[in-house]
Amino acid sequence: MWPYPKIVAHRGGGVLAPENTIAAMRCGLTHGFYAVEFDVMLSKDGVPMVMHDPELGRTVQGEGSIADYTAQELMELDAGAWFGVNFIGEPVPSFEQVAHFCIHHNIWMNIEIKPVPGFEDQTGWVVAQAVKRLFEHSLDRTPGALPLLSSFSFDALRAAQLAAPDIPRAFLMDEVTPDWHERLLALGAISLNTNHKHLTPLLARAVKEAGFGLFCYTVNEPARAQEILSWGVDGFCTDRIDLIGPRFGEEPAHISPSSR
Repeated sequence: MWPYPKIVAHRGGGVLAPENTIAAMRCGLTHGFYAVEFDVMLSKDGVPMVMHDPELGRTVQGEGSIADYTAQELMELDAGAWFGVNFIGEPVPSFEQVAHFCIHHNIWMNIEIKPVPGFEDQTGWVVAQAVKRLFEHSLDRTPGALPLLSSFSFDALRAAQLAAPDIPRAFLMDEVTPDWHERLLALGAISLNTNHKHLTPLLARAVKEAGFGLFCYTVNEPARAQEILSWGVDGFCTDRIDLIGPRFGEEPAHISPSSR
């Protein structure tokens, strides 16, 4: 059984706030989401930072590789101006800052390990160790009490497995390759996380029958969300937290006044 929330806010606040910032996490919470997905990579000095792109320029002002900047230098950059004037000056957060925010507000975390190319092993190890330190008190509890570590990088997730074997893992695949089952077993992964655009009912059934969780990204249309849930998908993340609420698929049917 899937022990985690079904609907997860992508990068914190989806399209409603600058991604991977505390403002985004706060936005998701305001919309009732107690489950978020975000990305983590390492700074030059080996500090886990919440960022998606290995290069500056798209959402964070600046130039060059994330691996060329220290954590302090990254935290001084603007991660909100690109999104709108209301977010000018929103800083790049460290993983520790985001994790403490989530822990304080009882928000479940899907933590994507997203290494700068060439730093796969190091990133997987450091991020997993950081999560382990934060959740040492929870390691004897049910899996649902712990975050889920995910990554497209087999090497990063393997390093995470070695660093913190008790923290659950999910393998990310855009298009699911025929060796998906072997790769999940090799990583001790509990879930396959994949692009809903490439998912089929047959593949969904195979994953579930093999005993794995099945999670999708990034589902922004309610009709599509209902469709993949009907295939047995356990959960998904969404950018449209304004259209797809945290209890999507669980709401009771509408009762008209005349039928009361």
